[in-house]
Amino acid sequence: MPSITLKPKREKSLLNHHPWVFSGAISRVDGQPRPGDTVDVFAGNGRWLARGAYSPQSQIRVRVWSFDQGEAIDPLFFQTRLRQALGLRRQILADADTNACRLVCGESDGLPGLIVDRYDHWVVGQFLSAGTERWKSIIVECLDDLVPGLLGIYERSDVDIRKKEGLALATGRLSGAEPPDTVDIQENSCRYRVDLKGGHKTGFYLDQRDNRACVAAYARGADMLNCFAYTGGFAVAALKAGAAHVINVDASATALEMSRTHVALNELDSARVDHVTGDVFSLLRRYHTDGRTFDVVVLDPPKFVNAKGDLMRASRGYKDISRLAFELLRPGGTLFTFSCSGLMGRDLFQKIVADAALDAGRQAVILQWLSQAPDHPTALNFPEGSYLKGLVCRVV
Repeated sequence: MPSITLKPKREKSLLNHHPWVFSGAISRVDGQPRPGDTVDVFAGNGRWLARGAYSPQSQIRVRVWSFDQGEAIDPLFFQTRLRQALGLRRQILADADTNACRLVCGESDGLPGLIVDRYDHWVVGQFLSAGTERWKSIIVECLDDLVPGLLGIYERSDVDIRKKEGLALATGRLSGAEPPDTVDIQENSCRYRVDLKGGHKTGFYLDQRDNRACVAAYARGADMLNCFAYTGGFAVAALKAGAAHVINVDASATALEMSRTHVALNELDSARVDHVTGDVFSLLRRYHTDGRTFDVVVLDPPKFVNAKGDLMRASRGYKDISRLAFELLRPGGTLFTFSCSGLMGRDLFQKIVADAALDAGRQAVILQWLSQAPDHPTALNFPEGSYLKGLVCRVV
């Protein structure tokens, strides 16, 4: 088997079972591994450390499959890991009123670079690394065997991280029937229509499931502004719970058209919701100038931080929208503000929101910290998996 030997004293992260080996930590490569091939990783002193998938074009040169030297990387390995992941979801979602969830969450399920989401009878997969691409056909076969009631598997490997792995973007049917363009799902008392082939990520933000329910609990009777609304998930949950009125704002007219569909699908009064296509930053400033105020403001922006070099600019962006949101809140109003950027640390995010409140001249308290739903777990040895963070702040 080809092997990787690390530079002296560069094995600490692997001894702590972190699943990534960066190119700068490697001393030499023995053999001629191809993209996705399995390699053994050794410390500079010859100690065996891990077994993983080789990716010659990525800064993450090896993604670890196993820290057990006796464990072979073969079809049985993937069947076992997938069975474990599916078993976890059956347990944690046993009482959940939903037919959509994340089945596999990459490194946190011991399958680096693999995302698998279920929408009713359909599964959507993202194969984001050379290793998952190498084993794609085996993974698909295992999913066919292990997921009950499955009609088909569709690929949405159309994200830029594939380019860093030297892989072409890929979409299309992998197994079973060709899925319809949209699939209706149930989440608590709400129904949503998911665009499997063209929606963001795999079609829907499943990680915000519990947070939509949280917003609903604060929205009864409220006048709510839902920023970066996408297809209106937070708005539907709030309106179902009795929100008086919601304004959905997003730059995408297509996304807001789906939001209108969701209002009709849930038999909600369309007079209680407005849809505004435009730039959130500009609209927040205009509302402030016009003296508009709200009981609840939701900020769920897209990922601002793609690399460490983006952190300063992203921090200014988060602070700007949070300040504007605080200025629009009525006394006793509630702000829900989120960051889905893994490089944005929890402490820094809290500081940014605190500085924004200070600049807005508002005093606020944190009522809750929010994170991704439990079917998006974070392995203790992979803190990067805790990417979604949110604050519920009350203006006092």
